[in-house]
Amino acid sequence: MNLQTQRLLIREWRDSDCSAFAAINADPEVRRYYYPSLLTQAESDAVIADCMDHLERHGFAFLALERRGDGALLGGAGLSVTHDVPGGPAIEIGWILGRPFWRQGYASEASHAWFDWAWANGMTEIVGYTSAINTPSRRAMEALGMHRNAADDFADITVPEGNPLRPHVLYRIANPNHA
Repeated sequence: MNLQTQRLLIREWRDSDCSAFAAINADPEVRRYYYPSLLTQAESDAVIADCMDHLERHGFAFLALERRGDGALLGGAGLSVTHDVPGGPAIEIGWILGRPFWRQGYASEASHAWFDWAWANGMTEIVGYTSAINTPSRRAMEALGMHRNAADDFADITVPEGNPLRPHVLYRIANPNHA
């Protein structure tokens, strides 16, 4: 599976991506709002393997995000089936980018490509969620046109009680082609 935008190639993961993706997952600033915070090389590789398994099972997944101009691996972005939100399962959008690629519109560009793909393939709604304190991702979801209803917010049970990352906010966007 490949999607292209003006600047990006969203593609299946390759073995050659493992080191660069592990470096992203080992950066404390990148992983600031994730739990667990840092991933080892083996844990990062397992994320890639899980994504490729998800792609095989569902026909879509969280995939590698490559800059078309120079082939740089920026991180990953995509869709996945999640059971971690109230009322799930749901189709979730997500992204993670290496720090040098922040604030350049890459997450937005990739997300719009995924929305287009999802709507063309009959999906009716996409959700996004993050820790309540993750202001950058919340702003990104709002800029994408996603909406939050505070009644949908939830505690992420995979995060220990008392951890500031446990309270989560849930955003939604509906397929504009469905009434």
